[in-house]
Amino acid sequence: MEGIKKTFARCKRDERPAFVTYVTAGYPSVAATVPIMLALEAGGADIIELGVPFTDPIADGPTIQTANTIALKNKVTTSMCLQMVRDARAKGLKAPVLLMGYYNPVLSYGEDRLIKDSREAGVNGFIMVDLPPEEAVKFRNHCKSGGLSYVPLIAPATSEARMKLLCSIADSFIYVVSRMGVTGATGTLNTGLPDLLKRVHLWSNNVPAAVGFGVSTRDHFLSVGSIAEGVVIGSHIITTIAEAAEGQEAQAVQKYCSEISGRTGEPSTTREVGMIEALNEAREPENVQVDGVITDKDTDGPGLVDQIEALNTDGFNPSLPARFGEFGGQYVPESLMDCLTELEDCFNKAKDDPEFWKEYQSYYPYMGRPGQLHLAERLTEHCGGANLWLKREDLNHTGSHKINNALGQALLARRLGKNEIIAETGAGQHGVATATVCAKFGMKCTIFMGAEDVRRQALNVFRIKLLGAQVIAVESGTKTLRDSVNEALRSWVTNLSTTHYIIGSAIGPHPFPTIVRTFQSVIGNETKMQMQQKRGKLPDAVVACVGGGSNAVGMFYPFSNDPSVKLLGVEAGGDGVHTAKHSATLTGGTKGVLHGVRTYVLQNEHGQITDTHSISAGLDYPGVGPELSSWKDSERAKFIAATDAEALIGFRMLSQLEGIIPALESAHGIYGAMELAKTMKKDEDIVICLSGRGDKDVQSVADELPNLGPQIGWDLRF
Repeated sequence: MEGIKKTFARCKRDERPAFVTYVTAGYPSVAATVPIMLALEAGGADIIELGVPFTDPIADGPTIQTANTIALKNKVTTSMCLQMVRDARAKGLKAPVLLMGYYNPVLSYGEDRLIKDSREAGVNGFIMVDLPPEEAVKFRNHCKSGGLSYVPLIAPATSEARMKLLCSIADSFIYVVSRMGVTGATGTLNTGLPDLLKRVHLWSNNVPAAVGFGVSTRDHFLSVGSIAEGVVIGSHIITTIAEAAEGQEAQAVQKYCSEISGRTGEPSTTREVGMIEALNEAREPENVQVDGVITDKDTDGPGLVDQIEALNTDGFNPSLPARFGEFGGQYVPESLMDCLTELEDCFNKAKDDPEFWKEYQSYYPYMGRPGQLHLAERLTEHCGGANLWLKREDLNHTGSHKINNALGQALLARRLGKNEIIAETGAGQHGVATATVCAKFGMKCTIFMGAEDVRRQALNVFRIKLLGAQVIAVESGTKTLRDSVNEALRSWVTNLSTTHYIIGSAIGPHPFPTIVRTFQSVIGNETKMQMQQKRGKLPDAVVACVGGGSNAVGMFYPFSNDPSVKLLGVEAGGDGVHTAKHSATLTGGTKGVLHGVRTYVLQNEHGQITDTHSISAGLDYPGVGPELSSWKDSERAKFIAATDAEALIGFRMLSQLEGIIPALESAHGIYGAMELAKTMKKDEDIVICLSGRGDKDVQSVADELPNLGPQIGWDLRF
């Protein structure tokens, strides 16, 4: 921490801004990273941000995304990043180093262990781009106890209340995001930057501010440096590396940095050069003169937790539960925080407004509600146990439960005054539902869809386009649902003022899981009422498939306080949870952070999100809704996995015994319900959420039958 403070103090004495540079660890290779770090310093860098690669960097633009991908292919881990710093220190690197990245690898490594190991390696602090304030305070206090710095980020949309809090936890400097969006060099700078910095300086208590995002030229550097204490460049350094000849990356970086800084990299007569400083144990040498040193006394003030509590009375306190036990939260870039607050406020007012629900229910005839519930007589007879009832969400307009949430969120978007909609989709049903309501309300619609899902769900892609929406195929990562969520979040953060993101499942940062659950609870509420009418009692169990979890949470929530009703969720077991090819997050995952929420995720030992597999595009996701995670840990709900072959059994049985072709997602739930029914009495009742129809999946089934058909005795020849 002290090394960073003294660096800013020296730069102030020299009447110049601190030059803060970024490079991704392990890019373009592990061997090249240390020479590049040394070249950054030789080119005039005062502080180095070493990016810890993460599989799903939602705050980063395509340049740094690509660097992350290559670094992970080079098998870079957090431990390796620390070793790179050790090696750079051993070769004479003196500039302070900050580890910059996302929280999930930190969570996996262990906060206390990371701080201890970072201090030993010569790291000076951390920038975590997705830590919510309450956890940022805790992490900052961990850092402080280890003599390391925690650098908060402030964005143009950051409210006064949040800015006060973030400035209060800054101990060495504040990272100011110059514009909305993701990282990347641009041709122009934000004209509102001076006003933003004026707001920051009002609350920063003399803590320096360094500006990043969009800076790439010497003119940018001088312009920003005239109003800020530091200037950050990252994406253009990555571009410089990418364009350099193999083996010449360090030389190219040094040349570029020298051009930006206007310095040769020769040590200043006031530069501290000892390794002790690099290890954060320095006392200021007698021969170094500085104008002043910022101490913790200058920045701490009254207790930070007290400050958060005080802010709760100043428009900062969410009235909806941000968490479900330990799960939930808002692990997103700072630029999204105030938009989420705006959305939450809008939703709170809407849900308490009878006129909103009157308007929502006025569209029931359009949606096909109330949904039908009936006994699956032949399927019940086949299983020989409990009665199997079908809640027919497949009969809704657009063919699935997705319309319930899409229409509700479109009404919220209208209340927010936003007429452009984006959404992600896997199986395509949410994409179709969102495109449908946008057509109904005259809204512009863009759907992000993994390229593999585009291939698997060509029919739904055509339906989306027929409805007038644009489809963006995502070629990155696994090219499935997870990657479409990444791109939708990146797009949203760039266009917050005009655009609403209709998340299709009970995932994402608060308040999305609660919003989706509220609109999807129509499933369980209707089921509850209809079972009382038909059987004079509650069902003994309700069953739903689980991907992200929207149909499951919508079915389960109204029964969550009815202990007599079993809740069974069925995940995508793929080739088996004992293999690497499945999507059974609750069955085979561990606790982590993905797409803005703490929940169960599929990840490796280094906190990197792993690839998934399912015959069903809609279940092919490595995370799950936080409320479902909470029910798993409290044992309120039970979760099992059905393999691809078992899902085909459910698909076949409902088709051939009831004349209903289900979606492959729903087929997982059908199989689980069939197995559960065999263990129950004939007078007991199970309700299956038949979440969607299977028109979209018949080609996928036809493609898989030659492989999976023999396993289940199904020979379907045309």
